[in-house]
Amino acid sequence: MGIKVLIVDDHHVVRRGLVFFLNTQKEINVVGEAANGEEAVKQVKELQPDVVLMDLVMPVMDGVEATKKIKEIFPHVKILILTSFSDVDHVIPAIRAGASGYQLKDVEPDQLVQAIISVYRGENQLHPKITAHLMTHLSKGGGREEQLIETLTKREKEVLAEIAKGKSNKEIAAALMITEKTVKTHVSNILAKLNLADRTQAALYAVKHLRL
Repeated sequence: MGIKVLIVDDHHVVRRGLVFFLNTQKEINVVGEAANGEEAVKQVKELQPDVVLMDLVMPVMDGVEATKKIKEIFPHVKILILTSFSDVDHVIPAIRAGASGYQLKDVEPDQLVQAIISVYRGENQLHPKITAHLMTHLSKGGGREEQLIETLTKREKEVLAEIAKGKSNKEIAAALMITEKTVKTHVSNILAKLNLADRTQAALYAVKHLRL
């Protein structure tokens, strides 16, 4: 069957190109397309995709608002931003809204496929430019973040380091020789202690504070 993907972009040519290309990939099954965020929310309800490939700047409802609404109703649906914008004003709101990944439209086709697969597996997928922007943004946080890292146990720091490598819970469990259920508990504790919304934010936090 493949990973069910919904494509959201206000440019018809871009949508058709993505549909044509992604349908040639055996791991992916494009189940629908939408021209704006409002359509995207409706399509997610109807089609139940695994991954939404989301543009940011669209009429009616933009990608950030659509991401927020989709994650509120369907938290299990993964959202991968695909846009031309790499500046902090676009990146930060998208990550905060719940996007699991952020890629630019100049990404190589094979890398896009890999990003969709990785996001589907629960891994983080950020374009290198995006990571740089986010690290700059986080670095303005100051000393409180340094204090928060010390609230983590040794095991939680180990789990956080694995999250930063983009590993899924299953892979972390294998690497640290603990159960997947234990990993989930550690991840929940890490997010709560560090006041982070999701694994993507946790990965960025780890890169900065664990000196990986």
